[in-house]
Amino acid sequence: MATITSLSKDERAARVALAVTLEPDDAVTGRLLAAVGGVETVRLAAGNGAFPKKVDSVEAGLWRNKLAPRMDARTVTQALSESDRLGLRILIPGDDDWPTALNDLGDRAPTALWVRGASSFLAAPLSDRVTITGARAATSYGEHVTGELTSDLTHAERIIVAGGAYGIDAAAHRAALATGGQTLAVMVGGLDRLYPSGNRELLERVGDVGLLASEMPPGATPTKWRFLARNRILGALSGVTVVVEAGYRSGSLNVAARAAQLGRPVGAVPGPVTSVSSAGTHRLLRAGIASLITDATDVTALIDPSARGRGQAVEREPDIARPPHRQGRVL
Repeated sequence: MATITSLSKDERAARVALAVTLEPDDAVTGRLLAAVGGVETVRLAAGNGAFPKKVDSVEAGLWRNKLAPRMDARTVTQALSESDRLGLRILIPGDDDWPTALNDLGDRAPTALWVRGASSFLAAPLSDRVTITGARAATSYGEHVTGELTSDLTHAERIIVAGGAYGIDAAAHRAALATGGQTLAVMVGGLDRLYPSGNRELLERVGDVGLLASEMPPGATPTKWRFLARNRILGALSGVTVVVEAGYRSGSLNVAARAAQLGRPVGAVPGPVTSVSSAGTHRLLRAGIASLITDATDVTALIDPSARGRGQAVEREPDIARPPHRQGRVL
């Protein structure tokens, strides 16, 4: 009978076994992988051997106690079988299409990724990808702005990254597809359980002509923790993250925070001061976490600051500083 350790004979197999068994965003696993590699990490998780000195023994012991009961070889073989049936690829660090941008997450980088579609999107330069996120209960204003931004960015050959959710995320995916652009959806659960179900047709289309990616194996369901963990991937994958609309405590603000922690630029679109759907973007702007975004040119300037004003004449005295009578109109 196969055991979890017998299935983990090399780095790829070991990482897949860990990814199937573990919850995402686990720093102890990341430290062990960096210290001893995947095969030994599986062996340690199964209850064998002493932990390396680089890892706190108490923390590692708690990790093992939590993980060992879940190390089921049948779960791993089933996930592998489903991956094959669905035509999914499994990527690990070092693969040609592995997104090196995720390595910036350090100990919290994904153990593996399941992908369907154009995995080359992940190998593109960081500056080629833009994450667009925001409120699920988006307003018509937010969806309009998202469509305009996305259309202009795809014409500039940027890859649009979003989470497939209702509202702003879905508007970004739709606009990218409508313009023949490239888009990538990062899922919370397994790629056989596209969430939300109301966007299944849209997400299937993204998988057909773009890319679906998840750090969770087939069969995994969305949970609150997995949503929060997914946000670090959305923030890390792109050269810039743009929040179009967000409530004051919107989950999309967490995506912005994750991006900012990595030193990635963040942009926010202002909205009506009376709109609760823009309270979160205004919060980002007031806190200085995000830069003001009014069009795709502002996004490009965050990716490449030298592009701002390129090819434009420099005006010595901005209009905003001039008295009204000198502007030739009544204010």
